[in-house]
Amino acid sequence: MSFLVTKRIDFCYGHRLMDYDGVCRHLHGHNAMVEIDIQAEALDARNMVVDFSDVKRLVKAWIDRELDHKLILRTDDPMVSVLQAQGEPLFLLDSNPTAERLAQLIYDQARSLGFNVVAVRFWETPTSAAAYVG
Repeated sequence: MSFLVTKRIDFCYGHRLMDYDGVCRHLHGHNAMVEIDIQAEALDARNMVVDFSDVKRLVKAWIDRELDHKLILRTDDPMVSVLQAQGEPLFLLDSNPTAERLAQLIYDQARSLGFNVVAVRFWETPTSAAAYVG
């Protein structure tokens, strides 16, 4: 038996997928919604798994600083140098910035901040989500 809480974080971003034949090969934007599941075997002295405000303060702050209102692109995307020359805010990945990859990125970051994250669901649209489960 264990306890599980979920923190939801919303943000906006743009991306495109390289080496892909669908419409997502073009630059476009999303209103993302992320759900972060944090687990504990027992509640703390406050009867909490984690204080939601701590998740907001640390994980949401990282998302706001690194991903929100940025173009998330693969490092070898030919648009990177053009956009950097124009001063556009970018976040670069070694792989395509798919929903699956972004779920893993946020999972890894939340874990590095000390949270016992067990899963991250990354909603790219209101009807399409990818999850990373550690």
